[in-house]
Amino acid sequence: MAVRIRNRFHAAGRAREPAELASVLAMLSWKLAVASIKQMREAGFDIDLGQPYFDYIVETMAFHAHYADRLAYAQLTPEQRGAFTAALARRMAEIIEDNADMLPAAPAPGACRRHCLSVFNAAGADYAAYGCEGCDGDGGDGGAEPDFGFRRAYALRLRESMPEKDKAWIYDQVMEIEAPESARAIGKTLAGLFSAAPEQA
Repeated sequence: MAVRIRNRFHAAGRAREPAELASVLAMLSWKLAVASIKQMREAGFDIDLGQPYFDYIVETMAFHAHYADRLAYAQLTPEQRGAFTAALARRMAEIIEDNADMLPAAPAPGACRRHCLSVFNAAGADYAAYGCEGCDGDGGDGGAEPDFGFRRAYALRLRESMPEKDKAWIYDQVMEIEAPESARAIGKTLAGLFSAAPEQA
């Protein structure tokens, strides 16, 4: 999954607000979700433009947000983590709203944003019992991965919007390829964003 990763701020020397970190990660999540659809299609899965495309993007970004929250747990204070995750969900919802033209019919203003937050909250209940393997307290370095249950819950949620012919095959593709690849990108990004080290010229 070839997506350009930004994991350093150019201007060093000050602490970054959770909303700044969240904004960077939300944009990465959008790019990863779009790249994942392309990869799924190349693997033979049918994700048509319109509602199926929209549903895949929203579910995938919700998965990214909850995984990022697990990594933030190891690096941020509880207050910072809460602010970061809330800002991340809001920024993701704004990006979905800004790209509402992916749907065949124009939705009411704010409808996509509200739907995205609803999916994020519902996914939280499904992902609540799961964590990550290799989260060793440094905020993730790209080596941590969502654990088996986390990846399976993500695949199960995606399965609901897939055509019948793809439902039986989605688990392997999502659990072994899509989830780990996006998790590594998110881990690498957060490791850099949470680091206090300035960007090298």
